[in-house]
Amino acid sequence: MQIPLNALRALDAVVKTGSFKAAADLLFVTQSAVSHQIRHLEEWLGGPLFDREGGRPRLLPHGAELARAVSLSLAEMEAACGRARTGMMAGPLVIAAIPSVAVCWLIPRLAGFRAAHPDMEIRVVYAMHGRDVDFRDVHLAFVFAKGLPELAGVTAEPFLPGESVPVCSPAILRGTRPERPSEFLSLGLLHDTDQSGWAAWFRRMGVPLPVLAGAPVFEDFNLLRAAALAGQGVALCPRAMIGDDIAAGRLVALSDVSVQEDQGYYLLSGPGAQGALAQAALFFRDWAFAARGGMAGAG
Repeated sequence: MQIPLNALRALDAVVKTGSFKAAADLLFVTQSAVSHQIRHLEEWLGGPLFDREGGRPRLLPHGAELARAVSLSLAEMEAACGRARTGMMAGPLVIAAIPSVAVCWLIPRLAGFRAAHPDMEIRVVYAMHGRDVDFRDVHLAFVFAKGLPELAGVTAEPFLPGESVPVCSPAILRGTRPERPSEFLSLGLLHDTDQSGWAAWFRRMGVPLPVLAGAPVFEDFNLLRAAALAGQGVALCPRAMIGDDIAAGRLVALSDVSVQEDQGYYLLSGPGAQGALAQAALFFRDWAFAARGGMAGAG
């Protein structure tokens, strides 16, 4: 014979509220329905749970013991249901991106994804270049690397090329574009992390990079880009990250000679997304590659 769960729920409500009427209000049923459930439970148990002599029913000792056990069991079931509900909820799709991708590529295009998926909750966080992404908390990540990243359980796909070319603000050209390396030097060189990028570029041009004292070095690509936009000199920047700046006329590409062709941007898909989150991650991945296809410098 099955346990009368509805009757046990009625018993719990009576004990918590202190009366059959209040229990009925709590359960959104009539007082007679509560009384019927309690009678049904007593019949199932084979004896009364309440002392009904006097004006107000009073729980008998074995009834009080049962009520305590029922209350604990119902609380545990509610907690378990809450955990299960949380586990099945999509929650936010967490996308990590190195600062250059976040500022120059992702955020300017994010409105397009949100328009296509207005009900999807997303969260964008920074991925720091040179540090491992914690895929326990992240579902997708944009990174910059030399060669395809190989990480256990992670799918890595080439996203954008990393080749860098010299660019500057048109304001510092004064109508004359540099052609010889010495003319690039006269505009001032801006360095990303160190001078190795420009050293490689000058070797491609067939001349050594002279010793540069006091040349500014920027530890972050966004800082380097900001300095170039401000007209502080010539910077080696990835075409993929400054394509919009060139198209808008904010920056000018000064040469087709490039460096860092062996490096690139990759989209990593972590193993943590399940169910609705996995579908959301797939939607975002497909959108990102479609959006990338229309960008200057996409490979």
